[in-house]
Amino acid sequence: MGFTLTYLSLIVLIPLAALILKTTTITWGQFIQNVTNPRVMASYRLTFGASLVGAVINSFFGVIVAWVLVRYEFPGKKLMDALVDLPFALPTAVAGITLTAIYSTNGWIGSRLAPLGIHVAYTPLGIMVALTFIGLPFVVRTLQPVLESLDPEIEKAAVSLGADRWYTVTRVVLPTLLPAWITGSSLALARAVGEYGSVVFIAGNMPMKTEITPLLIITKLEQYDYAGATSIGVVMLAISFLLLLTINWLQSKTGQYRIH
Repeated sequence: MGFTLTYLSLIVLIPLAALILKTTTITWGQFIQNVTNPRVMASYRLTFGASLVGAVINSFFGVIVAWVLVRYEFPGKKLMDALVDLPFALPTAVAGITLTAIYSTNGWIGSRLAPLGIHVAYTPLGIMVALTFIGLPFVVRTLQPVLESLDPEIEKAAVSLGADRWYTVTRVVLPTLLPAWITGSSLALARAVGEYGSVVFIAGNMPMKTEITPLLIITKLEQYDYAGATSIGVVMLAISFLLLLTINWLQSKTGQYRIH
């Protein structure tokens, strides 16, 4: 217990305490002004909105990818399984540059979308693409062990007892997957909220339009506005903590549902 508390204090608690203490050097009015000005509010909406959309997309397609990798055999399966981990291994800056090159108006995909009026690079859509890219492995890798431990014979038994496909999925498979599904989706959301490297290149970083909150914090640090940067950081910390509490509550509820 002593080792654990010491380690957590050095790595987590002391840095967070320093963040809060630095913010206390300004008045409450200055704090409110720092965290509620229009530029900061626009970055909140973009950061949390794009992160939520990316997490929802990954929560849907991550289940499909994990299911295919566990339940089906096909040529190139090992390669596809390895590609899932690419966002983990790839440096975030490299991912950002690659996505920008692909989705820009003269890129391989962007050049085909531009005639349709769809612009990805340097738009909020590009940010959502980047956040979806970096979040997918969290959902897939969290669900895979659960799917591997779920015996297909259980589904066959449900069918033999008269259950249709929808009932089997919603009452047999989903309750088992739900806790891991929520965990993977929440990890994808948490990673997206704090992501910087893969987004900064494809975003375009236009204030009030495509400027994410982590970039705004970096900008204030470069301007030596430490109090402004820590003020925004405290708000991000508070929101992230509330998200974690909500996710833990949902996990406890899904665990009870699974037991019953």
